[in-house]
Amino acid sequence: MGMGGISIWQLLIVLVIVLLLFGTKKLRNLGTDLGGAVRGFRSTMKDSSSAEESSETTESPAGPESLAESAESGESGESGEETESEKENTKA
Repeated sequence: MGMGGISIWQLLIVLVIVLLLFGTKKLRNLGTDLGGAVRGFRSTMKDSSSAEESSETTESPAGPESLAESAESGESGESGEETESEKENTKA
């Protein structure tokens, strides 16, 4: 390689030094832990994407007629339920 490039020999020397410093058992444990973390991340991302897809299919988009009706009736789109902070404010 040219200047500043890392050759395969340099990578092998670094690998040997790392093996000598940490040993194969620690590196094996590190690889197992890293693989488990990646597997958990992937499953979480898969679960969240499937949850988003299911929520998108269950929600019905608001058509222009329903938007016009809500504007005429003066609804702001908020539900009539109070949040926890509003309930605490009214109690105080």
